[in-house]
Amino acid sequence: MRSTFYIPLIMGLLVQFSCKKSEPGEIKDYSVDQFADVEILRYEVPGFESLSLQQKTLIYYLNEAALQGRDILFDQNYRHNLLIRKVLETIYIHADVQRTTSDWKAFETYLKRVWVSNGIHHHYSTDKFIPGFSRDFFLEALGNIPADSLPLQTGETVGMLAEKLLPILFDPNVDAKRVNQKEGEDLIATSANNYYQGVTQSEVEAFYDALKNPNDPQPVSHGLNSRLVKEDGRIVEKVWKADGLYGSAIQAILFWLDKAEKVAENPQQTQVIHQLMDYYRTGDLKTFDDYCISWTQDTASLVDFVNGFTETYGDPMGMKASWESIVNFKNVEATKRTEIISSNAQWFEDHSPIDPTFKKETVKGVTAKVITATILGGDCYPTTPIGINLPNSNWIRRDYGSKSVTIENITEAYDAAAQGSGFSEEFIWDDAERKRIQTYGFLTDNLHTDLHECLGHGSGKLLPGVDPDALKAYGAPIEETRADLFGLYYLADPIMVELGLVPDMEAYKAQYYKYLMNGLLTQLTRIEPGNLIEQAHMRNRALITRWVLAKGKADNIVELRKRDDKTYVVVNDYEKLRNLFAQLLVEIQRIKSTGDFDAAKKLIESYAIQIDPVLHKEILDRYNALNLAPYKGFVNPVYTPVLDADGNIVDVHIRYDEDYTQQHLRYSRDYSTLPIWN
Repeated sequence: MRSTFYIPLIMGLLVQFSCKKSEPGEIKDYSVDQFADVEILRYEVPGFESLSLQQKTLIYYLNEAALQGRDILFDQNYRHNLLIRKVLETIYIHADVQRTTSDWKAFETYLKRVWVSNGIHHHYSTDKFIPGFSRDFFLEALGNIPADSLPLQTGETVGMLAEKLLPILFDPNVDAKRVNQKEGEDLIATSANNYYQGVTQSEVEAFYDALKNPNDPQPVSHGLNSRLVKEDGRIVEKVWKADGLYGSAIQAILFWLDKAEKVAENPQQTQVIHQLMDYYRTGDLKTFDDYCISWTQDTASLVDFVNGFTETYGDPMGMKASWESIVNFKNVEATKRTEIISSNAQWFEDHSPIDPTFKKETVKGVTAKVITATILGGDCYPTTPIGINLPNSNWIRRDYGSKSVTIENITEAYDAAAQGSGFSEEFIWDDAERKRIQTYGFLTDNLHTDLHECLGHGSGKLLPGVDPDALKAYGAPIEETRADLFGLYYLADPIMVELGLVPDMEAYKAQYYKYLMNGLLTQLTRIEPGNLIEQAHMRNRALITRWVLAKGKADNIVELRKRDDKTYVVVNDYEKLRNLFAQLLVEIQRIKSTGDFDAAKKLIESYAIQIDPVLHKEILDRYNALNLAPYKGFVNPVYTPVLDADGNIVDVHIRYDEDYTQQHLRYSRDYSTLPIWN
């Protein structure tokens, strides 16, 4: 699972009070647009112009491959998303309606939200969002568009299309939740994602349990790249591959990967691309494992990428993977920090507070680097992680290691756009905490990500015979809890000063305070009143912070204190707080290593889901008064190849002037690789 992979931490909240200074380069205004609960930002790609022609060309080809899979994610998220996007964009371009009305403004906002979420369900909460425009407006706009401009099936009229779409868009009870994780319900039947059709949760569990061999030391990731459907009473997998489901999009990806293979930096990278192409052609999960091993071992290339079916958060069972891509190159100077961490991986493993039974005797192949992202695609776009740890397979991590990255040009974009927001004045308890965060905040944000990705996910081991999917729907938040706790514990270790990673033993306190404030208070700005905490990373942060608040109450280690009717986090003893993090890490690792489903369920259900409605309203009111957006998304730079008379690339230019709407309309025009009815 993505125990592992990408960590979409709430950087919009974590760095809103960081004061790192950065050079803006060509970007003068990082903020592009703001609507609903989202702010759209730009990010720079510093160092791109200094790359060799071969590296620029390789990045250009990989970037194109990253954009070709956009339709896959839309369709994975919901079976009607491609149709809805096409209809909405057609209305936006062609409808002859008054464009200054409140209905039109609401329509624009709704379309922008669909682009952010890659569909009609919120990208984080997975709840369906309902249009702010009226049904009458929608019918009028749809009715004055020529029928041949609309995506109509054979024999279908505009009226029939409208009749189909109205309940999908406007009825809150129709496909209300993309990913339902409510205990006691059929998580498959009540989730609107497109990973399953006609099957129940018990049938899914039985199908994949029958495929697993508990004695296999190198199990494939069953179900990772397929849709599970029931046909004529039989349950079958529809595999995503070049001649299977999503075939036209995968063939477009292969076209650009083939070009990339020809300009790879070295033989190892050539092998990585070649094996990925083999996997896309065959859909064979053993080939995917071979690709993951080769990718993990490619540490010499400056340019790197992820392209494929990766994250499993969109599946309540934590098995089916969403399509995503990110292309990047190494930030050589900043990577010195992560190289220090990865080169000491065995020391960190040996000195972890967890039971020795669950430690790795030998840590293999742990590498880490700081990267500069060049393009975001699929489930990494427009919202993106700030860190990556791959591969997800437990046995590959055990036998071959993993690669971890921190995406520093993304964190710098967050930071540059957040200056002067008023967030720190509103939510931080006192000037001492603010000053500490101003001094150390950006550094410890990145270090926590480094430790989380490089060492946290790569630490520990499963006991022999433990099913990697034993924790089921609780697996993702438990794994993210484990990695976060590992990072928090070691941020406060003297080794961080000895290795030169932090200047003194005050630095860690900045991250401790921010983490507690986020988990206990400010992450609530991302949740609608009356809802529960459902997203895996939010559950993991709630679990950690609420657990230490409860367990530290007797010694008054951490408290929620009122001042002027406002609630703040106050930390009274940072050293004892670290001890609480250690205690919880011990238990979380035991749960993970032994596959203790009941213990995982008890922790998550006790600490990570429910919300105090009075506190929630207070935090929302305070945050809304600042006119801030709790979520951040990005527009990608635009890359243009420069060709000679023979059509050869002689340079690649980069520019940052495309706005949010222009970009998505262009992507829909140039990268619509799937039929609307797939």
